[in-house]
Amino acid sequence: MTKFTKFFALIAFLVSTLIFSNPANAEVVGTATSPSNIIQVNVELDGEGRIMYSVNRFGRQLIAPSLLGFLMQDTGRMERGFELTGKTTATHDETWEQPWGERRFVRDNHNEVKVNFKEKTGAKRALNITFRVFDDGIGFRYEFPNQGQTLISDEITEFRIAPPTTAWWIPAGEPNRYEQLYRRTPLAEVTQAHTPITMRTNDGVYLSFHEAALVDYSGMWLRRTEGQVLRAQLAPAPDGVKVRRTGPFSTPWRTIVIADRAGGLSESDLILNLNEPNKLGDVSWVIPHKYVGVWWEMHLDTKSWNSGPKHGATTENTKRFIDFAAANGFRSVLVEGWNLGWDGNWFANGREFNFTQPYPDYNMRELAAYARSKGVHIMGHHETGANICVYERQLGAALDYARDNGMEAIKTGYVADAGGIITCDEPGREVLMWHDGQRMARHHLQVVTEAAKRHIAINPHEPIKDTGLRRTYPNWVSREGARGQEYNAWGVPPNPPEHEANLFFTRMLSGPMDFTPGVLSLVGRGGQKIESTLAKQLALYVVLYSPIQMAADLPENYAKYMDAFQFIRDVPTDWHDSKVLAGEIGDYVVVARRDRNSQDWYIGAVTDEMGRNLNVSLGFLAPGKHYLAQIYRDGNNADWNSNQFEYVIGEKRVTSSDMLQIRMAAGGGQAIRFKALD
Repeated sequence: MTKFTKFFALIAFLVSTLIFSNPANAEVVGTATSPSNIIQVNVELDGEGRIMYSVNRFGRQLIAPSLLGFLMQDTGRMERGFELTGKTTATHDETWEQPWGERRFVRDNHNEVKVNFKEKTGAKRALNITFRVFDDGIGFRYEFPNQGQTLISDEITEFRIAPPTTAWWIPAGEPNRYEQLYRRTPLAEVTQAHTPITMRTNDGVYLSFHEAALVDYSGMWLRRTEGQVLRAQLAPAPDGVKVRRTGPFSTPWRTIVIADRAGGLSESDLILNLNEPNKLGDVSWVIPHKYVGVWWEMHLDTKSWNSGPKHGATTENTKRFIDFAAANGFRSVLVEGWNLGWDGNWFANGREFNFTQPYPDYNMRELAAYARSKGVHIMGHHETGANICVYERQLGAALDYARDNGMEAIKTGYVADAGGIITCDEPGREVLMWHDGQRMARHHLQVVTEAAKRHIAINPHEPIKDTGLRRTYPNWVSREGARGQEYNAWGVPPNPPEHEANLFFTRMLSGPMDFTPGVLSLVGRGGQKIESTLAKQLALYVVLYSPIQMAADLPENYAKYMDAFQFIRDVPTDWHDSKVLAGEIGDYVVVARRDRNSQDWYIGAVTDEMGRNLNVSLGFLAPGKHYLAQIYRDGNNADWNSNQFEYVIGEKRVTSSDMLQIRMAAGGGQAIRFKALD
């Protein structure tokens, strides 16, 4: 871009901002302020009857007046000519308990304004919009109150970010779904992004844009239209109808989390609070835990998913992992490649998968009994090859088979390029859909609810993004939805040292991730170096939250580092509380979490390619109590590139009044257990 082009782009942005900061004849028709008077939302109607909203924080504008509305497939634009027909306000303050999560108790404290509109002419369509304003952000959604069919081509939902801003983002509409490396650019260089997208204004305010409660609706991308203006872009549909609904309904919530520091984004519960409470009743059968599995061998190409001499999912090999799990306190063993259908070209195909028929060298009944005798469970795996026609036809039988063989959880998979999901809702006709379109939102919820009837938890890979539905359906325990550990086996490039510090402040803001940490061998396929120190692999169990966590490496590799492996054995997966002690997006993060079932605390710290020396307060520990800090850190000469395996394990008695030094090598990390002594 030339200097002149940049100059005129800046002028265009300033003019656009000026126009929408002072819309002609705009009238404020609704206002809501957060409980502590930190954030204010104004809803306006301009002289043309266009609906807009703006967001101020401490009196300073963060979101300039931004348009709201829709493009309809059959009835044109819903954008102009509206009049106000009603308005209601409400306040809400409650504390609710999660069955599992980053923290046990969640406070939902917000103020609400609901504004009702109707077109003055034409079809006189009605549209209601509800805004909820929290001290740490806002959420708003549209409500269509009328009966009949609604066909949505797209939304006219804008986010006009007022101050100059930097963004961390991945592009939407690309072949590799969400599995991409995060980019850091000026917001004015964003093209089309997945959410969550994270931002920092030049004067230090942090924002995350996402959505909550994505039910029976297409996922929202954000497309930059000009300057710092982002507009909702719904995931595509083959016939152009991105959302097809009948009767009254509400859209997902469009959300903005706002914080003074990067860690405040992670500590927000706004997304969960915008979801409905648990619909499943007693979910004590959803058990957070750690697992191992027949998995990493395949990514190393020493074993295969398909049948033959390299087949990994054999009775003998699975028993080896069951024995290892039983000896080390792991609750389950993931087995991939156990069922018919892996031979041949299954990628984006999946026509041959059978979810109740094992390969001849995999005796499911024998293994289920053997696992039960050891106090271990098989974790099922249902790879669909993105063919949901085949999977949905077998879904009931597949879940019954899993339940009857003692499976508490199933990992599903939808391997295909973006836009490559195979559906067959019309008899005899296959249609390709997107991973995050309305059809897949329906599909994933169908799998989760059918699994719940059988007391099975679901962990999808190549999934639809997380929007907090784990609150409503607590058996939706985790998912992938980002570039995970397997890219360290064969990715070109592998995940760089900054990757996990990026994930924490971007992807992880949507919910738990099955990253599959703990590869202590630090080597991938063909000797490819994993760009991490050994200590960092331990820290990931605390940093990258999931109620189910895999110890991804091979048993023989853990045997080489048994003293370090002890941290993986000890660290829980369910937490009473979580706090971000320090961090900056893509640079480093230090997280403290308290075990839900004891007084013990844990710290996980990771850094990028820069070594760091941080002093953190232990004020999160219980006052008056003494703890033994069991510290797993990088050695003094450790480095991700030249000395990955040097680590030191030490102990120190501490209290809440102490400061602790967190020393991390380049590409390194630190993991600490604070064992309560009294």
